Amino acid sequence: MKAIHHHTIIHEDCLKYLSGKKSGASVDLTFLDPPFNQDKEYSSWNDNLPEDTYWQMMKDVCRGVFEITSDGGALYFMQREKNVKFVLQCLYETGWSFQNLIIWKKKTSAVPCSNKFGKHYQIIAFATKGKKSRVFNRLRISPPLPPNYKYERENGIYLTDIWDDIRELTAGYFAGEEAIKKENGERFHKQQSPLALLVRIILSSTKIGDTVLDPFAGTGTALVAARQMGRKSIGVEIDPDNIKGIRSRMEKISQADNVMKFYKEYGYTENLKEIWSVNPSYALPDKKKQPSLSFTL
Repeated sequence: MKAIHHHTIIHEDCLKYLSGKKSGASVDLTFLDPPFNQDKEYSSWNDNLPEDTYWQMMKDVCRGVFEITSDGGALYFMQREKNVKFVLQCLYETGWSFQNLIIWKKKTSAVPCSNKFGKHYQIIAFATKGKKSRVFNRLRISPPLPPNYKYERENGIYLTDIWDDIRELTAGYFAGEEAIKKENGERFHKQQSPLALLVRIILSSTKIGDTVLDPFAGTGTALVAARQMGRKSIGVEIDPDNIKGIRSRMEKISQADNVMKFYKEYGYTENLKEIWSVNPSYALPDKKKQPSLSFTL
């Protein structure tokens, strides 16, 4: 199936965008990774809201997304581990059906704590509109064998709710080439989501031609992955500098953003060729010509 290149970036507060949308099915998957209200510095966002205000806003976002999601469509809601209770409340009170609590152990050093166990993961709540998923692809991966395993696996293993094979884009060496940098070498956005995470989410809960929404688009990783995998996408972002960065990132997919480096990881997935649109221009990233892009701002 031919990949569909139709992607929209909207410079707006996501609540205004969602409140202006009429009810009806138009989105198939939403990746919800909002600011965590930790008093971080954002040029266009107050990250130190009263707790009640923040979680009411999250409920409003979840409700707005629910109204424009197709029956059985999916929501992946990322948050800090201490906020599990509030995330589940948001989902329950806005109509979503909870499916899994994914533990993303990020392959980085744990955050030490003096009076409790160190923190080593984030949570991603997976929910659907209705009890049954419209699309759920059972992915098979082949991670390294644990030390006590004697024999190699013949065909990998099914993906579980523990994701410990995707590294976050931390500062320094481990940020790698994927992390977007300013001219002075500093990180453009310290909360940039890793491409591998979005590839996995999109593969799990969409089919080719589906629409992916990111209400807090940030650096646009969800859109970058969707573009290359034959999905349509909508990104809503309030920061004008982020908007410029997303557009630049989308107009020409860089070597670091090429999703084909993850293709072999899912090689044991039975229907991989049906759910991953492989475009030769992306399979060979050294080519100068890349697929045309229908882009709306």
